[in-house]
Amino acid sequence: MSRPIPFQTPGRLLTRSHLARWFRAGFTGVVLSTSGCVTTGPLDWVHNGFKVGPTYQRPPAPVAEEWIGANDPRVQNTPLSHADWWSVFQDATLNSLINTAYGQNLNLRVVGTRVLQARAQQGIVTGFLLPQTQQASGGFSQVALSHNTFNNPAAIASATGFTIPPGSRFGNFYPNWAGGFNLSWELDFWGRYRRSIESANANLDASVENFDSALVTLFADVATNYVQYRVAQQRIKIARDNLRIQEGVLALSEERFKVGTATRLDVEQARTILEQTRATIPALEIVQGQANDTLCILLGIPPRDLSADLGPGPELGTSPIPETPTWVAAGMPADLLRRRPDIRSAERQVAAQSAQIGVAEADLYPALAINGTLGYDSTDLSTLFSSRSFMGTIAPSFRWNLLNYGRIANNVHLQEARTQELIAAYQNQVLTAAQQVQTALRGFLRSREQAEDLSRGVKAAVAATEIGVKQYRAGTVPFTTVFQLETVQLFQQDQLAVAQGNIALNLITVYRALGGGWQIRLQQEQCQADPLPVLPVSTEKAPLPEPMPQAETR
Repeated sequence: MSRPIPFQTPGRLLTRSHLARWFRAGFTGVVLSTSGCVTTGPLDWVHNGFKVGPTYQRPPAPVAEEWIGANDPRVQNTPLSHADWWSVFQDATLNSLINTAYGQNLNLRVVGTRVLQARAQQGIVTGFLLPQTQQASGGFSQVALSHNTFNNPAAIASATGFTIPPGSRFGNFYPNWAGGFNLSWELDFWGRYRRSIESANANLDASVENFDSALVTLFADVATNYVQYRVAQQRIKIARDNLRIQEGVLALSEERFKVGTATRLDVEQARTILEQTRATIPALEIVQGQANDTLCILLGIPPRDLSADLGPGPELGTSPIPETPTWVAAGMPADLLRRRPDIRSAERQVAAQSAQIGVAEADLYPALAINGTLGYDSTDLSTLFSSRSFMGTIAPSFRWNLLNYGRIANNVHLQEARTQELIAAYQNQVLTAAQQVQTALRGFLRSREQAEDLSRGVKAAVAATEIGVKQYRAGTVPFTTVFQLETVQLFQQDQLAVAQGNIALNLITVYRALGGGWQIRLQQEQCQADPLPVLPVSTEKAPLPEPMPQAETR
């Protein structure tokens, strides 16, 4: 006996006594398999709406009661109230990039076409509930009858419908006109086609969730690369500002060397730190260029220089890195089941595969069908549609795979195992999502603390460098002191820019992990404004998870 699926109605092992009960109760379905199979019984079949297979329930999901650090006042336990989480940065340039990517990103278009494919597949499967074969046919042929087949016209007319004209010789060709309508309908007695429709509906829901997941990824990627561009921009600005200071110190050391108040060592040390600073700029420009090129692809345009579009930042003279709020709307861990499209997609995939168990199990029972033909047949076109030319057949039939050598039973086991696999993948996706949120939250909180410490250190380093340069100019300290002070100042300022960028990047990662951003699609549809996406997207959403039922056991 196979292991029960945690969310399905318990199956029963079919025995000879079960077969006798089925026949006595008037049911036709039985299982003739050398290996046996876990299947549903008559009551389950009726309870499931005359469909074999398990009754689907959402599998339980492992979620924590609250986040680590939930007591921190910066972590709000209410979910983000607006879909456009990027607006917390209050950066008009970022908002414009998001809108452009929403309308032009090609990967989003690829995922959108998959929604259309799933919708078309759903329509194909739904059509199988109606007669599967409906064909109108017609034709004309010349028929010659052999002397040795029939030896009298009456027999030929009785057997073939052909009327042989008096005096005709056998072996001549006679015309045959035919036209009609053929129909074949396999009744969905065991729910094979209805289970297939359930599977197709769940697959359509999953494709919509995948589209929304692509939206979440797209918006987070745009924001991430924009922040990386701004961080590199700020670090380049810091390097160039320090370069100007170091050029002044080098000129001072050369002047003092000329008058004999400084050594050659002072000059070379000043030149060394200056060239070190200058060498960092090309490396930072590479990082900035990579973010620029990635943004172009996300915007659906060929790579080009975006500096003119992005500008120097919020205000001239201030850091171009977007300002971040001191708080984050994290909600509760259970909110992930509703907010994360990839989690909902994984659950819909379980539902789609669960229905395939019923499709496979239906093969264990006889397939009942009705076949029919209505039409006209005549040797003369002028009499083709006369009442005497009418012909028709009605042929009920059944098909039952008996000696299948366990193939059908093992196919049921195969579908059950695939369902178990997807259940584990769904539950693991929930755990992974929680880990991603928790890691990003920790990074957001700690990077903000780091930036505050570095900010104080930068102020002290700048003040110390100014004092050191004045004292070196007065000749009260050696140049080694200035060298060390300049090195520390550049390092502290650069680290502060990185930490400020990490605050924004971690906040973006938090909202990516929380599944924010896809709701903008629903807002656009509700407002009935000019839709930004160029693809028509299904408005159907997978149902929000209900409280998790307890798994049934045998």
